[in-house]
Amino acid sequence: MALPVPPRLSGSIETMTSLLTEGLVARGHDVTLFATGESRTAARLEATFEKGYNEDLSIYPWELCELFNMAAALERAAEFDIVHVQAEFAPLALAFTRLCPTPILQTAHHAPSEAEVRLWSRYPEAPFVAISDEQARRMDGLNVIGTVHHALDIRAFTFRDTPDDYLLFLGRFTAGKGVLQAVEIAKRSGIRLLLAAAENDYFHAHVRPLVDGTTVRFAGEVDSAEKVGLLGGARALLYPVQEAESFGLVLTEAMACGTPVAALDCGPVREIVKAGVAGGVFDSVDALVAGLRAVLALDRRAVRAHAEQAFGADRMVDAYVDVYRRVIAQHTQRAGQPA
Repeated sequence: MALPVPPRLSGSIETMTSLLTEGLVARGHDVTLFATGESRTAARLEATFEKGYNEDLSIYPWELCELFNMAAALERAAEFDIVHVQAEFAPLALAFTRLCPTPILQTAHHAPSEAEVRLWSRYPEAPFVAISDEQARRMDGLNVIGTVHHALDIRAFTFRDTPDDYLLFLGRFTAGKGVLQAVEIAKRSGIRLLLAAAENDYFHAHVRPLVDGTTVRFAGEVDSAEKVGLLGGARALLYPVQEAESFGLVLTEAMACGTPVAALDCGPVREIVKAGVAGGVFDSVDALVAGLRAVLALDRRAVRAHAEQAFGADRMVDAYVDVYRRVIAQHTQRAGQPA
């Protein structure tokens, strides 16, 4: 990818790519990472660009940068057993499925629409790996080899047994993320709310007028250390998401700090949050407000234990190795070669 791996600030795709790459190398696999020169990895690093397009504005459009970076890998495809392409939106390597002698595994990190899936189905043999069962359901009709949930480096998240007195919203400021609902929940519950995300047009138009500095505070965009501090200090993470997502990494990050999640039942939330143990999953804002006190009373050590068991990096790496083997076996069988 044409961004640094791991990311300097936020970036779920780059974080997952880093955890997967380092885990594979630790198991003795020969891995080449195609990313920017600023990346940090134990794998072989091939850099098409020194800096990412989020820092070097001369290399826009970013989609072309991603294509250049992906092409660098495909030009050397004969050297590899499998090429795994991570994409934020469209599976950019899809059109190369029948041109490349090496199997290409696609991961798209969003919740695709029916129209997108119809378009992708022009290559029905192309293997995909889903990042949630919800995403796999949306990709019905495609060659989905398996589902592998995202993971965390649990050691990077400090457990807090005793939190401070605030709720936290951490995510992009969009209508789909439910930030307005989070403000409503906090005000109705009488608990201070911290908002942590980068400013954007939606924030200035719809959220800033609600920030009073007391009941609702704006913390801005935070780096990794600041994020861990805010998550661990929160009594609960509010996740009143309005549109289904493909995953929800911030849910796992909160639970890794021992912080329970109060979420609306949308998309893969129930796959991630173990209701009654690591948080509460509710059908409406009214139900969430009514059930919030029970969420706040959950055992934070049990919340952390759920994160460790369900979202450890070793589990994710093992699952991807299994997916890779199945993709390679399927590819060689289709080509009429011995596995």
